[in-house]
Parts: sequence; structure tokens; C-alpha cells
Amino acid sequence: MITAELYMNLGLAATTILVSGFLTYLLTKILIKVLRRFGWLVEDAHKPNRPLIPRPAGPALIVSILVGEAIIYYSTFDVRIVALSSTLTIAGLIGLVDDVKRLKGYYKPLLLILASLPILALGAYVPQPIFPIYGKSVRLFIVYPLLVLVAIPITANTINTIDVFNGVVSRFVFIASLPLLTAFALQGDWIMFTATLPLLASTAVFYLFHKYPSKIFPGDSGTLALGALYGALAICGRAEVVGVIALLPAILNSFFFLSSVKRIIEHREVKERPVKILQDFKLAASRSREAPVTLTRLILAKGPLDEIEIARAITILATVAAVLAVVTALLTW
Repeated sequence: MITAELYMNLGLAATTILVSGFLTYLLTKILIKVLRRFGWLVEDAHKPNRPLIPRPAGPALIVSILVGEAIIYYSTFDVRIVALSSTLTIAGLIGLVDDVKRLKGYYKPLLLILASLPILALGAYVPQPIFPIYGKSVRLFIVYPLLVLVAIPITANTINTIDVFNGVVSRFVFIASLPLLTAFALQGDWIMFTATLPLLASTAVFYLFHKYPSKIFPGDSGTLALGALYGALAICGRAEVVGVIALLPAILNSFFFLSSVKRIIEHREVKERPVKILQDFKLAASRSREAPVTLTRLILAKGPLDEIEIARAITILATVAAVLAVVTALLTW
């Protein structure tokens, strides 16, 4: 019986990886052609001649992940999969509206509260997060639903703000999701373990198109959907603390930005850019006091770097955070 169940889980995992990965590859290739044909292009500001790149790839990512989650749901009938899929879809649609109409900075966090509602409505959470070392769950029956309402907008916007250079956000989400996978395995929650695989497969395949030099950008529909799903996985799978630690570089980036501008605004609304482009197309930290503080600006504090070097530095930070998150998962096991 155990062997049969193991084979079923392995088969389901392999199926979701293959389906989500293949669909991401196919739909992204199609989107690149369609977006170019209809002129949905944006400048890649950090490169010579500012090439025009198709945007957004969000629909390809959303559909690919949703199909993977649907396969899992019809194999398990776990209500948490419905919550994950609904959160992903709502956040993705909000991002798509932003890609088309450019929502004001404070609209997105408010609208993204809607993406939190499926988790609460379906009861796909346990209001007792588990803390490391302490090893026991803390009861937050009254406060926890309010935290869920705030958490999804935070994770969605946090991932959105780390989308600054070619390949960064797809690689970052992939790395940050690995500790969640570890936590679910340690808990023996194989449904949530499998539910994480479409996200991993899609971000891994999308990275092939998004890496330097990018062939397509995810857009807000992509980044908000990925960030919201990440938060939903952490909540529904009771890996909240692990998820926060893995996301620390992106969280700090958002904190630095908000604390310096002192209000919720879009990066494109900032008058003074945090970095400037030199003649050799290396990037240097702005010396203006009006420029917001960001993770990139801090990385450039020692001197100019090119785009690839900055992306590598962010990846190193993401990897360190992921290792700390895995250690946290082991401490709570």
C-alpha cells in the first residue's frame, strides 16, 4: 500500500513538472511572437540602443501553473489547491490590468487584498504558525486572518519590486521556493510539496527566456502572480516563517525603498533614479539624496557593475537566504 501511494505521488509530481514546464515553454514562445506582432514592447533600459522586448509573459506563466495545479486538484481534491489557484489567478489579473492601464502605486496593494480572500473563504489555513527552535505552534486565531489579508499583497509586491534586471525575478522565485519544498517534505505534506512543483517548473523554464539577454519580460501580471502564489503556498502549507526568511533580500529591498520615499508609489513614478547608467553601460549608485535606497543601490555602493554582475550578487543573496530558510525548516522539524 505504501509502495503504491509512493508511486502515485511520484507519478503526480513528474506529471505536473512536465506539463507546467512544457506549457511554459510553448506559451512563452507563442507570446513572444504575438506581443511583437501587436507592438506590446518595452525598452530594455540597461542595454546599448535600448532594444524593445516583448512584455508581459504573465499569461503564459499563469496558465501553465494553473494547469499543473488542476492536475493536482483532480488527483487529491484538496481545497488548498483551489485556494492557491484562485489567489494566483486574481493576482495575475490585477497585474494584467496594471500592464495595460498602469495602476497607481497604492491601488495595487489594495486590490491584491482580493487575492487573499480565497484562502480565508475556503479555510485553507491553520492560524497556528510554527516557529523555529520553539518548535511549537503559536495560536493566533483572531489576528491570523488579518495577517493573511496583508501577507499576499506584501509577497506579491515584494516579488514585483525585485524584477529589476534580466533573469533576476525568475531565478529569485525558483531559489526562494526550494526551502518551501524542503519544509513540506519535512512535514510530510506531500500535497503541498507537489503543489509547489508547477511554480518551480514554470520559473525554471521561463528563466531560459528571461535570462540575460531577455527575450521577454514577465510584466506585473507575471511577478504579482508568482509573488501571490509564493505567499499562498507558505500560508496554506504552514511554512510562513520559512517563506519569510527565504524572501528576505526582496523584503529588504521593498523596505529600503518604502522607508526612503515614505509613501507607496510605483518605481516609474520616482523622480530620481537609484542608479545611473554610465557611458560603458555599467551601472553606478546615484549620489542624489532624493534617490530612493534600493538593494541594487547598496550593491553598487563599492563601485560600478554591469547588469550581469548585479544579477549575480542578488542571486548570491537569494541563495544565502534560502540556505537560512532550509536551516529554519530543519529547526522546526
